Amino acid sequence: MKDNVLKMMVGCFALALVFVFADSSDAQTRKARGKTYTKAQVGNVVKRVETRVDNFVKNFDDSLDKGKLDGTEREDELNKRARNLENETDRLERDFDKQDRWIDNKAQVRKVLDIASDLDRTMKNRKLGKTTEANWSRVKYELNTLAKIYNLGNVGSGS
Repeated sequence: MKDNVLKMMVGCFALALVFVFADSSDAQTRKARGKTYTKAQVGNVVKRVETRVDNFVKNFDDSLDKGKLDGTEREDELNKRARNLENETDRLERDFDKQDRWIDNKAQVRKVLDIASDLDRTMKNRKLGKTTEANWSRVKYELNTLAKIYNLGNVGSGS
């Protein structure tokens, strides 16, 4: 009787150790803000961000060309910021697949969000046309989705 109780206690202890040492952040899924995301789900958001940013940058450049900043150094600076966002989202998409775990790209996502927050201030201060502003809204929505997944502040939140 004592042997059976002892075996059961050892078995329960071993099972408890398995749960304690199990890696809760395996390569396929991870929790963020109470929801479990797969790498494929996060990858789809990353792809949408990259596509939306590409469309936005084209519209942004066209809008600046039609405005009073056309041909100025300020226009060049703003286009450079937009291209910087495009380059970083391209890099994020490219590097995302190289990682085993999607959470490993958190620093890159933070960098993209920081660049986007800088551009957000420009978008709030300038009237660049309905198409460009609608594209920016879509970009922000997707970026804020990424921010939520990675437990980071939204675009323009300052956190």
